[in-house]
Amino acid sequence: MSEAAGYKLVHLSPAASRLGAVFARPKTIAVVCVVVLAGLGWITLGLQAASVSALDVLCRAFSGSGPVGAASIAVVAAMWGAMTLAMMLPSAAPMILTYAEIADTAARKGEPVVSPFMIAAGFTAVWFGFAVAATLAQLVLTRAALLDPITTSASGLFSGAIFITAGAYQFSSLKHACLTQCQSPFPFFFSNWSTTPRGVFRLGVKQGLYCLGCCWAMMLVMFAVGVMNVIWMAALGIVMTIEKIGTGKRFTYAVGVGLIAIGIAFVLSAFAVHWPGNII
Repeated sequence: MSEAAGYKLVHLSPAASRLGAVFARPKTIAVVCVVVLAGLGWITLGLQAASVSALDVLCRAFSGSGPVGAASIAVVAAMWGAMTLAMMLPSAAPMILTYAEIADTAARKGEPVVSPFMIAAGFTAVWFGFAVAATLAQLVLTRAALLDPITTSASGLFSGAIFITAGAYQFSSLKHACLTQCQSPFPFFFSNWSTTPRGVFRLGVKQGLYCLGCCWAMMLVMFAVGVMNVIWMAALGIVMTIEKIGTGKRFTYAVGVGLIAIGIAFVLSAFAVHWPGNII
């Protein structure tokens, strides 16, 4: 693929070439996403300050003191959709860039190719599905009083369980099987190549499922730290992107140890609050 050196994908359409060039710079994407996340955080704070009544309606709907309307669900689903894209899109950069390079080489040989936009669409569809599932989970957890109305964990034990689960998953064989597919997508594309839009969309879906299998547990950490916690969004997005670049198992294991340690701290803190010695 020497023709694609420097990521000049000249044999693809102009729009597809620009997409490949963008994903050749995952650090740029990460920075943009962090800026967007921070902006969303400030906008959310501004909206909360400007429209306390509207926020109160949304919170009451999810907390069980009022009916859950379609508008409330749509707002929360949109929030999760934006959050998953901002966190996961940088980590998809190696996969989409690999596809773009292969497609550019095939186009140079006169073979039919499909725009990288189709594989990106398939990947995005999987994470939009996760956003819907996370919205429903947030509704259930809020009604079960495990999340407070402002989407922060209401239980130290619950937060600890999430962190420990996410940390333990870092050591699982399923995690590493999915992570391998994300880190080295070329063999997958080589054995599953397609020249139809539907086929390429399916490739994106499959890669999205690998990504979901790799990152779902870490995404659930947002329930423990606050769904709109911009700092944790950025931190987790960076960690998942570093994993996908191919840093080896040591980094993944180190992240797992860190998550478990934080989880244990949450659990100990929860028990310490009710420790008999504190009641004097």
